[in-house]
Amino acid sequence: MTQAHVPVLAGELIALLDPQPGETAIDCTFGGGGHARLVADRVGAEGLLVAIDRDPATEDRFAQLAAEVSCQTRFIRADFASGLQGLAEEQLAADLVYLDLGMSSIQVGAGERGFSYSYDAPLDMRMDPDQELTAREIVNRWDERRLARVLREYGEERYAARISRSIARARQRGELLSTQQLVDAIKAAVPIPAQFAGGHPARRTFQALRIAVNDELAQLAAALPVAWEILRPGGRLATIAFHSLEDRQVKRFLADRARGCVCPPELPVCVCGRRPQAELLTRRALAPTAGELSANPRSRSAHLRAARKLEVAQI
Repeated sequence: MTQAHVPVLAGELIALLDPQPGETAIDCTFGGGGHARLVADRVGAEGLLVAIDRDPATEDRFAQLAAEVSCQTRFIRADFASGLQGLAEEQLAADLVYLDLGMSSIQVGAGERGFSYSYDAPLDMRMDPDQELTAREIVNRWDERRLARVLREYGEERYAARISRSIARARQRGELLSTQQLVDAIKAAVPIPAQFAGGHPARRTFQALRIAVNDELAQLAAALPVAWEILRPGGRLATIAFHSLEDRQVKRFLADRARGCVCPPELPVCVCGRRPQAELLTRRALAPTAGELSANPRSRSAHLRAARKLEVAQI
């Protein structure tokens, strides 16, 4: 089962990135290609769109987009941290770099991938099917304390300890192989009143497992400095995050580069010589409008941040 991809905060992203004819853009998380198509149309025949994605299912979608747009195109099958590092080693300079974090609607709708608690499927959750670590490995092999920490930190799950204990009991009766078995173990741990408040009781656990399987937070931490390095002066970096931990990473990264003098306030003149590297294009993260939320409920947790690299950068 697949589902149509709807790009989140698309108008806001394009307004902030402001793609111009002839520019080079890097889409770090191609997914369904919704943002990429909008960017490709604006950079035009003299522009270049580089798309990165570790999911092999995206290659055919990219090939279709490449055949329909006028700009030059290139696809890199890799996680975005590795893909960006490779481009940096090539000394590619970009005008736009953007990351739409999390999953695409297509991945969620592909029930057999195990990303969703709505379909009974093998416990997988890998964005790159060639990697070894799966949700099945985590659920059945990681000890109860480690599992609880993942659920608490990555899913912000208030019942993390109870859920990990329930999973540990369930796997004693036999290995958990399917998403439905995992959902049953989660429901057995969550109090009945809480199961009818705040969305599906398995939502946070599935989110946490997906982040752990795909090492998403470490990927982001590694990718942001490289993305910034690749940008030309005047270039724009934007991210759309769906998780508070991701958004916090981005916020701190951009704020640090927008900060100037760090001398103690009692000094009469600056002696550190530090100058801002970035101009923040979003003082606060942008969230979807009520209209977008109505049309695409999956956009509800999206937060968009962006910054421009200043002409004179100093670390």
